[in-house]
Amino acid sequence: MSDSSRSLTHINAAGQPAMVDVGAKTPTRRVARARSRVVLGREILAQVQSGDLPTRKGPVFQTAILAGIMAAKKTADLIPLCHPLGLDDCQVQIEIVGPDAIHIICTATVTGKTGVEMEALTGASVAALTVYDMCKALSHDIVIQETRLLDKTGGKSDFHHVD
Repeated sequence: MSDSSRSLTHINAAGQPAMVDVGAKTPTRRVARARSRVVLGREILAQVQSGDLPTRKGPVFQTAILAGIMAAKKTADLIPLCHPLGLDDCQVQIEIVGPDAIHIICTATVTGKTGVEMEALTGASVAALTVYDMCKALSHDIVIQETRLLDKTGGKSDFHHVD
């Protein structure tokens, strides 16, 4: 699709907000992966690595994983006009990258008529915010640098981001 033929999907002919009608679409298996990068700093990352830093809310990474999954399931309550989806699966992984940062990767899967990009992006974002919240007592220099869609399959067109 060329840039000139693209249009916003949540705007009706009168220019007003509208939900996209997916009623005529055929359900397919759809998978989306999104990633948030969080720069914690060397000291905090070392503390978390040495035993998943226990807090009153629980271990940082385990709590962030749960928060990401819970958020992905609630995406339609957070983002206007998103279709509520009964996810088939949602997985959140946290990987240490470099001496001071982590990647949080959320993979959302559904068999349905609309994609799960927003669920994957929401899951990764909320997991990153949870890490920030749980570690902010150690430093306010934590930075959530980037949240992006890595790939999606199963809809009208597939997408794959190349780093």
